[in-house]
Amino acid sequence: MNGSTRTASAAPSDAVLPLPPLLPLLATDAEAVAYFAGIADLDATSPADHHLEDGVHLASGARLEQFARAGSGDAFCFVGEGGEDRPVVYVSLDGAAGPLALGLPELVRLCLALPWWRDAPGRTAEGLRSVAEEYREDVPDLDLRRDRAARALGLDPAELPSEAAALARLVELSRGPVAAACVVVGEEGDPFEPLFG
Repeated sequence: MNGSTRTASAAPSDAVLPLPPLLPLLATDAEAVAYFAGIADLDATSPADHHLEDGVHLASGARLEQFARAGSGDAFCFVGEGGEDRPVVYVSLDGAAGPLALGLPELVRLCLALPWWRDAPGRTAEGLRSVAEEYREDVPDLDLRRDRAARALGLDPAELPSEAAALARLVELSRGPVAAACVVVGEEGDPFEPLFG
């Protein structure tokens, strides 16, 4: 789940090449946009329209750069300076925030494996199975659309994390040093609630 590399068939044996930049593909590739904006609720198609609410920032003072949004207006943000390997934080309009991934490749894998992750906080394993079933009822060709989006981004669908592994990773990030370094505060200086308690 943390890997951001793939094996190229034309390269020498066991050679590993980095994934191409993912953000442009999330904004322009039809299969990727259909899945991420339509199913995973991660819309990277209009970056000029992505603006955090005034005063929302990281307690550490590090840069918080929005690169995508959810339909609700919630924000997907990079932390600090650099490229797509920066930590990704989700900032909800209802005052919750927290890390989702250590880089865009990991976030992409999370959304492919567990597009209903926002419904995970506080849910039991049985509750999450129920959410997954609802998603599959609403989108009967979910697996096909997921696999097409993965391939469009240069990922092998067979190498995506399981739902359980993706959820465990979310919990791990929410309780570790990354969460401590990614505390989001509002205009008044009050910290946002963690995404996962």
